[in-house]
Amino acid sequence: MRIHNVPTPRDMTELMAQAYALEREAVERYGELADVLATHNNQEVAALFRRLASQEALHAAEILRTMGWTRAPEPPGLPGAPSAPAYDETHYLMHPWHALRLALDAEQRAHDFFAELVQRCEGDDMRRAAERLQADEREHIVLLQDWLKRVPEPPAGWDDDPDPPRYPH
Repeated sequence: MRIHNVPTPRDMTELMAQAYALEREAVERYGELADVLATHNNQEVAALFRRLASQEALHAAEILRTMGWTRAPEPPGLPGAPSAPAYDETHYLMHPWHALRLALDAEQRAHDFFAELVQRCEGDDMRRAAERLQADEREHIVLLQDWLKRVPEPPAGWDDDPDPPRYPH
């Protein structure tokens, strides 16, 4: 079953370009979320998103280094990164627990994406590369699961705000 509407990479360059694009979009999304939460004076979660963005940036840099690229080629038909958290899943009063859940969900989607590519890639080298990318995402999942065990789940009513922001219509 095909769960992602992305063309199967034809070669290692396309595969790694897809992986690089996913990492870069995650960097941008985490950075944007950090900025929004900082604007709402939620510095703790903003710092957590910045840390996640830094980790994703390291992964992107590693792909560039491994491939010997100074700039990655454009991947064919990549409609949004499965490893980037969705904007509509955030809340300006969210706690670190929520940020970790968002990141965990995003890493699971990235893992599933690469699992699908493992099945679709032709050639042992590409399949092994997709398996390594999938394994990297699995490591991220385990790390986030361990981190979540140490962070308390917020109490009921965490999103109550007697003076919520007002947005112009």
